[in-house]
Amino acid sequence: MSIRRFASTAMLLLATACEAEEPAALRVAGGDPARGHAVILASGCGACHVIPGVRGADSWVGPPLTEWARRGYVGGRLPNAPDNLIAWLRDPEAISPGSAMPAVGLSEAEARDAAAYLFTLGAARLPPVPAGMQLGPNEGGPRESPRIRPRA
Repeated sequence: MSIRRFASTAMLLLATACEAEEPAALRVAGGDPARGHAVILASGCGACHVIPGVRGADSWVGPPLTEWARRGYVGGRLPNAPDNLIAWLRDPEAISPGSAMPAVGLSEAEARDAAAYLFTLGAARLPPVPAGMQLGPNEGGPRESPRIRPRA
């Protein structure tokens, strides 16, 4: 193998590895997205939410959980961060009194895994600019007025 071909292959592998790594702000320590998928399915989250990749999760009772990693808030009260989402999944009423979201009895580990799955949704499309910057044209959905980029 020539030096040039080896270098090209190495660069391609490095670029692929960099793209696959999720942003540090979205990593859920100790969480496993595959187990989280199973927790979400078993807990019946799809009875109220649209959740990409979860069979039967196509209800509009609660908000859709599409592009979760791009969301700014958890329960309309806390910044969207792994620890806040875990707390919300375990006891939504403690975060947002009067919320329609029920506590489904998730353990710490189950909530951590479910959060790890949710943070995979939309993570590949995170904007390349920091939170707080105005979204550019066609980045903010159908609203005409400028919107602020959510915190990652």
